[in-house]
Amino acid sequence: MAKISINLQSGKATKESNVIIGIDLGTTNSLVAYIKDEQPLAVKGTDGKSTLVPSIVHFAAHEKIIVGDTAREKLVTDPQNTIYSVKRLMGKSYRDVEDFEQYFGYQIIDEDTDSLVKVRVKDRFYTPIELSAEILKELKRRIEQVLDARVSKAVITVPAYFNDAQRQATRDAGNSPAWMYYA
Repeated sequence: MAKISINLQSGKATKESNVIIGIDLGTTNSLVAYIKDEQPLAVKGTDGKSTLVPSIVHFAAHEKIIVGDTAREKLVTDPQNTIYSVKRLMGKSYRDVEDFEQYFGYQIIDEDTDSLVKVRVKDRFYTPIELSAEILKELKRRIEQVLDARVSKAVITVPAYFNDAQRQATRDAGNSPAWMYYA
């Protein structure tokens, strides 16, 4: 029996895949893969060229969020609204990253040195979890186009050196409604 999902905004019905996808949520680049005919297959973009998605999030005008290659182009022209290397901030407090703050082109917030770090973009504050969820959303969109079905199960890699707070932050990004239920 196939599951059908209905987008309440558009009214469009889509089938739901039982495929469990694999995601490498990387510091520089990310990718998404699945098993097809007993072989792992990394999903290419609509250009059919690269399986890699730059792990970069750009906040454009009118609250539009851009992820990937187009966002990477904004590193030079709009660095204060372009977030990169967010994985380095996962599960960390301001105290953990204050010595490296000058290496980022965006503003890291020092509200309370013991709480988890936040990034200021325009007039909003984002956690690394929310920013990572935007990257996951793009990867999900990519694989759902290939499978022509909604995906609801994923395995997300974390480096062996990640501590419990960093692992939990990655889980939280994976459980975020922002990536699971996008319009």
